[in-house]
Amino acid sequence: MPSTPPLPLRAAAPTPGTRIERKERTRQRLIEAALALLGEGRGYTSLSLREITRAAGVVPAAFYRHFRDLDELGLALVEMGGVTLRRLLREARRDGIPPTDMLRGSVLIYKRFVEERPLVFRFIASERGGGSPVIRAAIRTEESHFASEMAQDLRALGTLPDLSSASLQMICGLVVATMLNAASDILDLPPGQPTPEHELVENFVRQLRLVFLGARHWREA
Repeated sequence: MPSTPPLPLRAAAPTPGTRIERKERTRQRLIEAALALLGEGRGYTSLSLREITRAAGVVPAAFYRHFRDLDELGLALVEMGGVTLRRLLREARRDGIPPTDMLRGSVLIYKRFVEERPLVFRFIASERGGGSPVIRAAIRTEESHFASEMAQDLRALGTLPDLSSASLQMICGLVVATMLNAASDILDLPPGQPTPEHELVENFVRQLRLVFLGARHWREA
């Protein structure tokens, strides 16, 4: 009796999440391609969609599955620098840490984070004062979020208890501005030279201490 021919194999069902993961990888490739072009010394406003997709190895039409336009890609770059850094700095402000240690710890966390993402922070530094109005507004919003979270944490820790919420927000805004201004100095540090690095950290800590020293003597108008 002839044997029954084997049934044709059915195609394996796609693994759950595979399409989502593939889409996320493509999105990340577009972000990394934009950063790589910025790393060549290009300004963000000079980049074109076609050269970003070419560098990412995808067709131009694929760009629109992830971003509406180049401004939206720029917003993703701003978010890359902001969300994780805010979480790390909140951890540095946890209860029980003396203020001096908190400042130094925050400076060291910030410095390390900037050094690990140099292209993101060069992008933020350049776009903060020019370029797309949409991206400038996003950076200002991110600065405001930083200042608000810092003000909430300092209020919870009982730091500067005599200041009004508006004044505390203003002080924290000065701290955030000082941090962002320091990003370029951090990125310009000569590699393998501990003395300039130590001097930069100490100067950065002194600047922040001066802000808080002035805040303690601030009188509400």
